[in-house]
Amino acid sequence: MKILKLILIITGIALVAFGLWNVFAPTETIDAGLIASNDTVDPNNQTFGMIGLGVIALVAGAFLKNRR
Repeated sequence: MKILKLILIITGIALVAFGLWNVFAPTETIDAGLIASNDTVDPNNQTFGMIGLGVIALVAGAFLKNRR
């Protein structure tokens, strides 16, 4: 159970961090003469779902009890 708890906590932290990175990451603009490209990604349901799953994994890992 200790391994499962550790995996849930690490996965939860990674999902929340990656989801927040997608929401708050700076957008890049490339301007090369006549060609301009904007790389804008709006937060969507997948990003919020990733954050939600990360929070669920963190809570599950925090409340998982060790078995003897």
